[in-house]
Amino acid sequence: NMKLGGLGPDYEAIKEKVKKLKQQKEYAKQIKEHNMKNVASVQRLPTKPQVILSVSRQKALEYAKKIPKPKTFTARQCEEAKEEKVLPQTLNGESLPQIVSLETLQNRHEKEKRVVATFRTLHIF
Repeated sequence: NMKLGGLGPDYEAIKEKVKKLKQQKEYAKQIKEHNMKNVASVQRLPTKPQVILSVSRQKALEYAKKIPKPKTFTARQCEEAKEEKVLPQTLNGESLPQIVSLETLQNRHEKEKRVVATFRTLHIF
């Protein structure tokens, strides 16, 4: 009574595999339900108690709260400052351009010299 392999599908082997998969799924379902019951019954650990800050740190924080914050410089204040400046006028009543300070001109000259030097080192000019 010997059965040799055939060319078609083996339905008996497939039925055994399907049966085994169903058993695995059923077992997984039972384990999941068991774990859910255990998780619900286990009490949660209490949260960590708040760490009390040191006395010196508390004093420092209270002091920092009492200090007034500096006022910020807004754009509106900047515009008001520009409007307040009165430009010098000529005899005809025309306003003269504002004279830029010598220091700012020297700083600008130094920056431009550095830019030109970098261009020359890169042989762009």
